Amino acid sequence: MGYMKEFGRAGQKRTGGIFYEEFLPELQGKKGIETYREMADNDDVVGAILFAVDMLIRGCSWDTQPGGNTPADEEAADFVWQCMNDMTETWIDTISEILSMLTYGWSAHEIVYKRRMGRKKDIRLNSKYNDGRIGWQKLPIRSQETLYRWEYDDNDNLLGLTQMPPPKFDLITIPANKLLLFRTKSSKGNPEGRSILRNSYRSWYFKKRIQEIEGIGIERDLAGLPVMTAPEGVDIWDNDDKNMVSARREAERYVKSIRRDSLEGVVKLEGWKLELLTSGGKRNFDTNAIIERYDTRIAMTVLADFIMLGHQSTGTYNLGSDKSQMFSVAIGAYLDMIAEVFNNKAIPDLIDMNGDTFKDITDYPKIIHGEIENRNISELGDFIQKVSSAGFISPDEQLEDYLRDAAKLPERADYSGNGGTSPEKSEFKEE
Repeated sequence: MGYMKEFGRAGQKRTGGIFYEEFLPELQGKKGIETYREMADNDDVVGAILFAVDMLIRGCSWDTQPGGNTPADEEAADFVWQCMNDMTETWIDTISEILSMLTYGWSAHEIVYKRRMGRKKDIRLNSKYNDGRIGWQKLPIRSQETLYRWEYDDNDNLLGLTQMPPPKFDLITIPANKLLLFRTKSSKGNPEGRSILRNSYRSWYFKKRIQEIEGIGIERDLAGLPVMTAPEGVDIWDNDDKNMVSARREAERYVKSIRRDSLEGVVKLEGWKLELLTSGGKRNFDTNAIIERYDTRIAMTVLADFIMLGHQSTGTYNLGSDKSQMFSVAIGAYLDMIAEVFNNKAIPDLIDMNGDTFKDITDYPKIIHGEIENRNISELGDFIQKVSSAGFISPDEQLEDYLRDAAKLPERADYSGNGGTSPEKSEFKEE
């Protein structure tokens, strides 16, 4: 009997539905979410990387694959494809929302269903189809910033997500069976995954502060360091004299507010001396090289340092091609993770909700994605020529279809038995 019982625990560092796996306090909980958002929205290199990911994935094709070879399997796959393209938000926009998991480590989406009743004003019924089946109305994100806590039972099983969203900030609990949870990686069953920006945090932190210091330094070098000298006999450091304390504060306000702009100028009292001290020479550190080093390290952490090629004095085309290919492989892996969540939960739940409609299928259909990066046609052609000449491969229809797809050429037409006219065209002509 003991073989069926679970004895151990995953060892999650969790208290009251809040995780403490991250050892840096500034990257824990809501503070961590705010930090990652600042990195994504305010850093040029991080923004360029995330933009590249989003654009590459938006250009990726998606399709469905039957779970078997029967007509019922084909119908189920077509049904899933219809549902993907029959939501209030487009499929590509939904995938773009899911990609927020790269920034925050996770992305939670609620499954909202509808009855397909044709064109209706009620969004719970509105659909391109009127077969009465249950489809997806939408798969909206439940923003990471609204997370209040995760709900767990005593056996470390995730029960749901509780959020506190604006504008009412009410506590809302979404059951786990209504959630699609996407994560960049799994560690001890932590639903929050791990941001792809985590390893670049240290470089971003120093880069940000060096940029701030650099900006202040440039401004001070251009404007000069303002120095205010009190008249002889005026002791502004006498804290017992309220007038002296007030005079010192006013002098400090003067020097802090001096800027070189269209409104520059100072009005000072008689006897006070104001002078601008300029820098005596160049700084000992090349901040441009330091910031460039941190930019490269930020890009390296996500295999995207190829974006730095052309902005630096080193690097070759072949090296850039190899690095971009690695980056594409990494993105493909994330798309595999997304497809796996749909194939393991969203699609089985959708098929099962339609009762006996798809009872004869061999297996559940699957969502698949196309390739991220276009194939190198020259290399592919050279490879095909060599293996064909060596007798390892013979041209056939399947190979032709593959090559047409790789080269973005039109699909092969079937003219057999129609006197040089395709079946589709001949049928159209007979009608």
